[in-house]
Amino acid sequence: MNANARVATTWPESRFLEQLQRLEDRHQRVQSEHEAARRRLEGLTPDAADELRAAWRRYCEVIAELEHTTAELELLCARAP
Repeated sequence: MNANARVATTWPESRFLEQLQRLEDRHQRVQSEHEAARRRLEGLTPDAADELRAAWRRYCEVIAELEHTTAELELLCARAP
């Protein structure tokens, strides 16, 4: 097998391994961030946890309203002459 054939057969494998390594690194980083966030949440006082839940509910309400309003605007624009 000449050098060009060897490179042609190993290149896709090498690219796959590089992508796999990047994904594994990313997975480890995100997993570490998740663990740190979980520890911070577990350390919240009951009052702080209640405040966080209230803020999250409000955030979800605002996002839902934003999505609804955006859909109405898109519909209005689609009907515009």
